[in-house]
Amino acid sequence: MWLSLILEAFILILAWDFYRRHRRSAILLRSKISGPLSLLVLGNSLQASALRSENYIEYFSNTFNKYGNTFRHWILGECLIYTKDVKLFEAILSSSTLLQKAEVYRVMRDFLGDGLFLGSASKWASRRKVLAPAFHFKCLENFVEIMDRNSEIMVKKLRKVADGKTPVDLFNYVSLEALDVITETAMGVQMNAQTDPNCAYTKTLKSVVHIESDRLLSPSKRFNWLFPLAAPLVYWRLQRDIRLMHEFTSKIVRERRAILERSKADGSYQPLRLEDEKTGGKSKMALLNILLQVSIDNKPLTELDIREEVGGFIFAGDDTTTSAVSHALHVISRHPKVQKCVYEEILGVLGQDPNTPVTQSQLLDLKYLDCVIKETMRLYPPVPFLGRYIPKDLHVGDKTIPGNTNVILMPYYVYRDPEYFPDPLTFKPERWMNVKEASFPIHAYIPFSFGPKNCIGQKFAMLQMKTLISKVIRHYELLPLGEDLKATYTFVLSSSSGFNVGLRPKKF
Repeated sequence: MWLSLILEAFILILAWDFYRRHRRSAILLRSKISGPLSLLVLGNSLQASALRSENYIEYFSNTFNKYGNTFRHWILGECLIYTKDVKLFEAILSSSTLLQKAEVYRVMRDFLGDGLFLGSASKWASRRKVLAPAFHFKCLENFVEIMDRNSEIMVKKLRKVADGKTPVDLFNYVSLEALDVITETAMGVQMNAQTDPNCAYTKTLKSVVHIESDRLLSPSKRFNWLFPLAAPLVYWRLQRDIRLMHEFTSKIVRERRAILERSKADGSYQPLRLEDEKTGGKSKMALLNILLQVSIDNKPLTELDIREEVGGFIFAGDDTTTSAVSHALHVISRHPKVQKCVYEEILGVLGQDPNTPVTQSQLLDLKYLDCVIKETMRLYPPVPFLGRYIPKDLHVGDKTIPGNTNVILMPYYVYRDPEYFPDPLTFKPERWMNVKEASFPIHAYIPFSFGPKNCIGQKFAMLQMKTLISKVIRHYELLPLGEDLKATYTFVLSSSSGFNVGLRPKKF
């Protein structure tokens, strides 16, 4: 009897697996999209379970070489299409309807909620509109002061290890500086992560990011229903850390809202107006201040709404900036001619005194540094992969992507394709000198994504990167010491060997 029940259950599982896969498999077959051997029920879960942050880049490179520009994986019935086809990039990123993140990002929903980063199309549109003022040029000018002040703290901390002989891994220095900038611009709170090694918020955020990135690569932890069963202790720790972060942000939101309400009651309230000449100078235009004063459909944002957007801004801005700046400083240290050109431009624009604060207009005049950052993000994109959910069949050329499918766009491999970038593995900032005359398609280079859902904070990010890189090079000569990069992937591109440079203080 038991054998019969087990056999019947097994047959039902196989039938269920066939039913949910059949239509999508048929469409993929007609479109000549194949992939590694897929087992019944499990799909490619065994291959996926062998993926680690250290072999992720190499695995997909080899799989593209074997199956072409687009291939598929099945993970427990979930269909994932991986592609470096620029035509698919254009069709998906340019669409005004394909705005939903791929389902692999579900791992972050407990942390980030339903805000701009993960929200539905309707919520995304309204949230993006109210967030736009935070990235107005007047607000950015105020943010530059925060960026400059925190970069000064970092270069002072580096003096202890700047002997010109010892390799220094810059990652933690850059990470803490980026976190100080992003939290102050988001919440108007000085977290002092660089000077306080016991900062609870820093430890909690890093714990959450570490666990969530591990989930992204692990089939047994990726699904919310399976995660508590597969790793109950890790699940408990994640829930605890998310709760602590939410409590901290909510406390700040309540305090700021109370101040706002008191100012309205005593008549001292002054709404933030971007057309006001004082805005961006004396006003502290933190993202939180703006969110407290905007409304959607004539309703103020709730505490949960604000917490989602503040959390999303911090999450999206911290590790990406750390990745970009760390890679840039490392690669500059390996190219002395590039470093010389960067330094000469800095002297010409910012002056001889390395401690003079920078302004937004000065940073925008650093044209060669702009090229260096663009080339760094081509070879070492902070966000090497993007994911979108495709709810209905999508026809692109001779290919059809079946509905109920997740497409993972992989620009990392496009950026290293000689079809679009000649001599792709060589670091050449000059290739960006005449970008309007560039021969590659516009969708072949998307460091801040593209289309209606591109990165809202890209101008902020460029200013932050320029501020920190220029500050370091004003104070130190970067030397090619220590191990070279060994690419790893979590939520962002990183290096298992660190971001090693030597630092020789400049004489003034």
